[in-house]
Amino acid sequence: MLYYSLKNCKNLVSFEDAVLTGLSSDGGLYMPKCIPKLEPKFIHKLPIYDIYTIAMFVIKPYIGKYIPEKFIDHIIHDTLNFSFPLKNIHDNIHVLELFHGPTLAFKDVGAKFMAGCLSYFSEKLEKNITVLVATSGDTGGAVAKGFHKKTGIEVIILYPYNGISSIQKKQITSLGENIFALEIYGSFDDCQNMVKKAFLDQEIKKKYRLTSANSINVGRWLPQMFYYFIAYKQIENPKKLIFSVPSGNFGNLCAGMIAEKMGLPIKSFIASTNVNDTIPRFLKSEKYHPLPVKRTISNAMDISDPSNFSRIWHLYQKNIFQLRKKLFSYKFTDEETLEIIKIIWKKYKYMLDPHGAIGYLGLRQYLQQQKKIHNSSDPAIFLETAHPIKFLDHMPLFLKKKILQNQEFEVFLKEKIKMKKTSLSNNFNVFKSWLLER
Repeated sequence: MLYYSLKNCKNLVSFEDAVLTGLSSDGGLYMPKCIPKLEPKFIHKLPIYDIYTIAMFVIKPYIGKYIPEKFIDHIIHDTLNFSFPLKNIHDNIHVLELFHGPTLAFKDVGAKFMAGCLSYFSEKLEKNITVLVATSGDTGGAVAKGFHKKTGIEVIILYPYNGISSIQKKQITSLGENIFALEIYGSFDDCQNMVKKAFLDQEIKKKYRLTSANSINVGRWLPQMFYYFIAYKQIENPKKLIFSVPSGNFGNLCAGMIAEKMGLPIKSFIASTNVNDTIPRFLKSEKYHPLPVKRTISNAMDISDPSNFSRIWHLYQKNIFQLRKKLFSYKFTDEETLEIIKIIWKKYKYMLDPHGAIGYLGLRQYLQQQKKIHNSSDPAIFLETAHPIKFLDHMPLFLKKKILQNQEFEVFLKEKIKMKKTSLSNNFNVFKSWLLER
C-alpha cells in the first residue's frame, strides 16, 4: 500500500514513511492510494471471529510488507487488550463503550497501535524520533501512556490553557521521563497549527526526526476502523448500522467511513458536535468557515478547523450531494448536554460523559428526523468515547457522587504532576525557539 498527499496525488510514500513523517512535505495529509474491499463472506463471519483476527484482516492491507505479520499480530494483541462492550440503552439505540483502556478514552487504541509501529521502525534509525502532538484532551493522555519509556522516542504534547479537564492534565504531566508537556495560551486549533508549521520548518527538521501522533498520522488514524467492525460483530442479526460519532477533529468518523468503503454495512453516519459547528454549517451552506473556538464541557471537541475533514471531503470526491447522502451533522449546547446526561441516568441508569451525551443527542435527532425512533429495524449506535470520571468538574453534583463511588478510578484522582510546567504563547516563533534551544 502506498499513500499520497491530499495536496499532491503524485507525492507517494510507503506506510513506513507516512508513519515516520506524519505529514507530507507539502503540508498535506496522507491518504491510502486505494481502499481494499473485504470479501462478503468475511463480513458474514464477523460474529464468529475474535477481535484480533478481525483487526488483522482490516489493517494488514494498509501496512503491507513494511511490518512482518508476526509483529503486526503482537501490536494488535497489545493494543486491543481491553473490552469494547456494546450495550442497549433503549429501543434500537445502543452505546459502544470505548473507554476501558489505560487512559479511559477511545484514543488508547490509535496511540498504542502507532507506538507499536514506531517502536518497530525506530530500531532501524540512527536518530531518536520526536513525536509532536496537539491535544484537546484525550489524545495527550493516550499518547503519553502509549509511548511512555519507549526507547528512542520522545513525546512533546501541546495542550490549550484551561482547555482540558484536571484529570486529562494529570495524565499528560504525571509520567515524566520521555514525555514533555507544553501549555499553550490559545485554543486546540492554535496548538494544531503550531504542530503543522513545525513539520514544514527546515531548522526544526534539521534538529529533530519529527512525526505526529495526532490523527493526521495514518498509524494513529486507521486503527480506529476497528471500533466499527467490533460493534458490528456484537449486533444480533446485523443489518445496515447507523453510527453517531462525537466529532472534534473527525478522525474517528473518517476511519468509520473507510470501514464502510471497505464493505462494512453502514447506512448513515452522524457527526455530532458541540457549538463548534463548522461541519454542520458546511453541510447546510457548502461554505467551510471556521469560527473562533468556543470552550465547552465537551472539551475534546472544542475544535473549529478539523484536520480530518479534508480526508472525508476527498473520500467523497468533493461532492456535497454524495456526502449528504451518507453524513448528517448536528450541534448541541452545554445546557442540552447536561440535561440529557441527567435524563438518561434517571430513566435508564446509564452514565454518559459530555461527549457520549452529544453522540446520543445527534443519534436521537437523526432518528426523529427520519421518523424511525420507534419502528426502525436498523441498529443505531453512538460512541461513548471517554469515561465520565474524566469530566468530574462539569458533572452535576448528584451524578459526581455516583461516579466517585467506583474505587477502580481512584488512581486517576491521586496522580501527581511530576514535570515542571512550561507555558508558552500561541506564537509559533516562540514555540520554535523553545524547540531549538532545549
